[in-house]
Amino acid sequence: MMRIILPTDFSKNAWHAIKYATFLFEQSPCSFIIIHAHQVSPSGLISTINKERETRLHEITVQESERKLKKIVNHLNKINKVPGHQFEGELVTDSLLNAIGREVIDKDADYIIMGTQGASGISEIFMGSNTVSVLKHINFCPVIAVPNSYDFSSFDEILFATNFKHLYQRVELLPLLDLAKLRKARINVIHVIEERELNEEQLQLKKLLRDLLGEENSDFENFDYHPNIALKINDLCEKKNAGMIAMINSQHGFFKGLTHEPVIKKVAFKTKIPFLVLPEVES
Repeated sequence: MMRIILPTDFSKNAWHAIKYATFLFEQSPCSFIIIHAHQVSPSGLISTINKERETRLHEITVQESERKLKKIVNHLNKINKVPGHQFEGELVTDSLLNAIGREVIDKDADYIIMGTQGASGISEIFMGSNTVSVLKHINFCPVIAVPNSYDFSSFDEILFATNFKHLYQRVELLPLLDLAKLRKARINVIHVIEERELNEEQLQLKKLLRDLLGEENSDFENFDYHPNIALKINDLCEKKNAGMIAMINSQHGFFKGLTHEPVIKKVAFKTKIPFLVLPEVES
C-alpha cells in the first residue's frame, strides 16, 4: 500500500492537491495522511493575563483545526469510493517542515503531494514559500507540487528534464518509474542544450539513464539552446500536453537554479502541470 503525505492549510489549493492525489493513485491502494501543522508562537515576556488569553486562543485554534481535519476526512470517505483508499487526519504542533519530515519518516511515506500556493498565495509567483521550502529541505522523499489551476485528466507523457550531468541511480528513478507504470505513461527525457555538444561524460550518463528507464518506455529529445532554460521547459510542457514534469534535486541540475533565482525570474517557470522533484541519492 502506498503512503501519501498531504499537507493542508485548509485552503482551496490544498484541497485541490488532495483531490489530485486521489486521482493520481486511483488505481492503487493508498493510505492518505492529511496533516496540518500548528506552530505555537513564542510567548516572550508577557503578563499572566495575556498568557492565559494566549493559551485559550491556542486551545480554540487547535479545536478548530481538529474540526476542519475531521471534516476533510469525513468528506473524503463520503465522496471517494476507490477500494483500498484510506484517509486519516493528523494535527501536529510544530513547524510545517518538522511536521512533514517527521511524518515522512514515521509513516515511511512514498510521496508528499501539496499545492503550490497556500491560503495567501500570490498567483504570479512560481511557488509559495512553504512549497519551495519543502522542496529544498525535505530531500529524502519525492514531492509533487500541484498548481491550483491544473485541471487534471488522463495523460500519456511525463517530461523528465535533465542536463546529463548527474550520475543516475535506479533507486532515484523508482518513484518516476512507478508513476509512469501506474498511469501507463511514457517518460520523455528532455535535454535543453547548454553547450554545442555533449562531452564524453554526458554521453555516458545519457546511456546510463536510457538503460535505467528502459528504451521501450522512454523517449529522448534534444532542444536547441535557450537563454532561459526555465522558460523553455515551461513552453515544452504546454506544447507536448504532458501530465507531469520531473527533475532530480541534484547539485548540478535545473532545480537548484529554479529555487535560487529571484522571484521575478520564477514567474517564467510558473508551470501549469504538476511538478515532481525526486531526491538525489549520493553515491
